[in-house]
Amino acid sequence: MKNILYKNTKISFTDSGEGNAIVLLHGFLENKKMWAEYVELFSEKYRVITIDLLGHGESDSLGYVHEMEDNADVVYEVLQSLKIEKATILGHSMGGYVALAFAELFPENIKKLVLLNSTSKEDSAEKKLNRTRAIKAVKQNYVNFVSLAIANLFSENNRTRLADEIEKVREQALKTPLQGIVASLEGMKIRKDREWLLHENRFPVLLILGKKDPVLNYEESLAQIEDTTVELVSFEDGHMSHIENKEELKPILLDFFN
Repeated sequence: MKNILYKNTKISFTDSGEGNAIVLLHGFLENKKMWAEYVELFSEKYRVITIDLLGHGESDSLGYVHEMEDNADVVYEVLQSLKIEKATILGHSMGGYVALAFAELFPENIKKLVLLNSTSKEDSAEKKLNRTRAIKAVKQNYVNFVSLAIANLFSENNRTRLADEIEKVREQALKTPLQGIVASLEGMKIRKDREWLLHENRFPVLLILGKKDPVLNYEESLAQIEDTTVELVSFEDGHMSHIENKEELKPILLDFFN
C-alpha cells in the first residue's frame, strides 16, 4: 500500500508489476481490494495501479461532494507521483465516470479506456431523484441501505449462486464511511454527460455491458455507441461482470490491453 496527499487528503493506492501502465478504478461502495485477482494476473505483463477513490477504502473524504473531476485529479496526481505519463484506464461503474472525466481533463495521459458496467451518459431526472432518495435512505439506515444496494447489483439468477461472493462485496462496502457514500452520490448526481468522448476516436474504447444489469438499461447503453468505433462486449448477467463473468472477462481485457 502506498499513499499520497491530495489537497491534504490521504489517497491510498497500490503499484504492482512492470511494463505499460494499467489503472483499475473501483465503483461506488467498492475499493481497490476488489481487483486483487486481476492485479495478480495483469501484473505478470503490465504495471498495475489500483486507487481508492475519495471516501472509499483507505482514502479519506475530501468534502461533502466528491465530483468526478475531483477523483480524476486524484488519479492524475497518483500517476504523476509514479512518473507515469500514459496509462490504460479501466473503470467499473462510478470508476468509469471518473475515467471519462480523466479522459476529458487529461487526454494526453490516456492510452486506452475500458468502461466496465458503466456509461458516458449523465443521470436522467429520475436517476437524480433516486440519488437524492438514496442519500436520505443511507442517513436513516446505513447497514440496510448498503446491504440492499450490493444485492441489487447482481442479476437475479446470480443472487443465490454467488451468495458467498455477494457477502464479501457487502463486507467491504460496509467499510465505506457515511460521508464517502453521501459525497459520491452527490458527485454522481451532478456529473456531466460525456458521450461526445466516445465519438471523438482519440483513443481505443472498450464498453462491457450486462444484458440483465439492474442499474444500467442495456438498450439505452447501446444507443450511446451508435456510429462510433467503440468495441462492445455483452454478457448475459448483471452489473458486476468482474464477478459474474470473471473467467470470460479476463482474456477479453488482456487482449484489449495489448
